[in-house]
Amino acid sequence: MTSVTSPNPKYHIEEGRFSIQHMKRKGITAMPRPHSHELTELYYLTEGERVYFVDDRVVTVHKGELILIPGRELHATASSEMAEFERILINYDPELLPLVLQGEALWFQNHRYRLFRLTLREQNEAETLLSRILEEARIQRPLYEASIVAMFTELMILLQRSESTTQAGGTKHPLHHLVTDVATYIRGHHREALTLEETAGHFFISPSYLSRVFHRLTGFHFREYIVHVRVREAQRLLAGTSAKIQEIASTVGFEHLSHFNKTFKRSTGLTPLQYRKASRSRASSKSEGIIEE
Repeated sequence: MTSVTSPNPKYHIEEGRFSIQHMKRKGITAMPRPHSHELTELYYLTEGERVYFVDDRVVTVHKGELILIPGRELHATASSEMAEFERILINYDPELLPLVLQGEALWFQNHRYRLFRLTLREQNEAETLLSRILEEARIQRPLYEASIVAMFTELMILLQRSESTTQAGGTKHPLHHLVTDVATYIRGHHREALTLEETAGHFFISPSYLSRVFHRLTGFHFREYIVHVRVREAQRLLAGTSAKIQEIASTVGFEHLSHFNKTFKRSTGLTPLQYRKASRSRASSKSEGIIEE
């Protein structure tokens, strides 16, 4: 096990397949860029509020709430009007859990995040388990890794039994609704030649204001987010259809194939053809019951 030497150490076990970090901060903070990672993210807020941008939605997480985000899902966090916050962050490989708790559909129900609004009793139970996990990670007594996995399993059972869940991530802040609506608008019109000016006009706001608030809450610049949506749709079509790459490029809003190829590789690290081959290889492995390392 390793940990980062800092005021907020992150503890790692099971060869990096599980990590946990407790952090408390004051002042306005935000991730400089949206990010994703291979492991599932569990974020429990013990104090304050945080704003997530995930699945094209602005989601406000309040004290006593817990958000789950599957691996590889792009997301960003930022401060709400309540700048001070305290949270516990876990990243984990679902295969550490018993088989009955591993399925992504079990947790996300075909969505790209899950927000749990815990009752006071559930908050107390969750915080007790999280505190014990942190203590085990810090002290590292014999069999501490097995103890951590056992307590984490208990936490996930608690979440499965919880009835206080929601997908909406409700917020009364009109600015959060605006950015969510803009992201939804872009997703519905990404095949068109969208401009900042046209989109701002659609929502009766100035382009400079839209540019500023969209970047602050999502981590994306306006044009950059359009490209992200187009590449994500291209990934879906490459993996799930036999359409020609040039047809896919045109379908998702790229006028020139060369621009599509260059943009796609810059975003994913693979050319469209390489991505299609890799997707088909993964699908074939799953259908044959092969577990990839």
